[in-house]
Amino acid sequence: MTRYEPALDLDAIEAIDVHVHVEVGDDGHASLPPALAEAASRYFKTDGVNPDLGSIAAYYRERRMAAVVFSLDAHTQLGHAPIPSLDVIRGAADHADVLIPFASVDPRDGERAVDALRELVVDHGARGVKLHPTVQGFDPSADEFRPLWAAVEQLGVPAIVHTGQTGIGAGTPGGGGFRLRYSNPMLLDDIAADHPGLQVIMAHPSVPWQDEAISIATHKANVAIDLSGWSPKYFPPQLVRAAATFLKSKVLFGSDFPLLTPERWLADFAALDIPDEVRPRILLANAVRVLGLTPKDPS
Repeated sequence: MTRYEPALDLDAIEAIDVHVHVEVGDDGHASLPPALAEAASRYFKTDGVNPDLGSIAAYYRERRMAAVVFSLDAHTQLGHAPIPSLDVIRGAADHADVLIPFASVDPRDGERAVDALRELVVDHGARGVKLHPTVQGFDPSADEFRPLWAAVEQLGVPAIVHTGQTGIGAGTPGGGGFRLRYSNPMLLDDIAADHPGLQVIMAHPSVPWQDEAISIATHKANVAIDLSGWSPKYFPPQLVRAAATFLKSKVLFGSDFPLLTPERWLADFAALDIPDEVRPRILLANAVRVLGLTPKDPS
């Protein structure tokens, strides 16, 4: 049985990218149907290159960074098989010095999703769960999904949850049928309130609901924000102010690789009006705390 055990040397890395997609499995299977993948590439203006886990590990190792890696299980909504989370965990276990695997389950699988998540965390060492309400087609505040949130809280792992607009389906008729309202961060406020032991990481600047996201992260000690998916030069000004001051311990570096590279993100981040003493928190220290990481045993 493969089990991931973290082996990060926190003295050897300079940043943790908390938002890295595994878009292609070892067998060549893609995480998205071709039409959606092409639309996302157009939206993010990328060349569509999707490295495997080994290449992702080498990429981040070369840059003295670690990365939280995950696929997304949205088979009900997409009618498309996901890259199995177990494959992501197994691949990360081979590169535990730089990769931190999160699991994904399809919330619309009900009790099976809960059982699958428990197995992925308890038996295989997944360090968290990744969910995308819009692409998975679920309202995170609906009662039918409360058992899943309760399980995540009981397992003691964080949940990275997409918020705001998405590039998936963008520019296509009907947006591919995806509903943006499911990714309004206010729907996660209910979850954070009812599950105070659950660490929620709201993924991305939550355009067009940025003020709501800032309010929730300010009000709820168990809620943080990852800054992925947008080049920092496009961050709403209120997000920059919050990250520089009262939310300086609640925001995390994330790129959205391979759709957005760390190089591009960091270059634009350098130009933001963020105090020098705050930058290491955003790039590393906040993620170490929120992800529950510990220094590597020198023995």
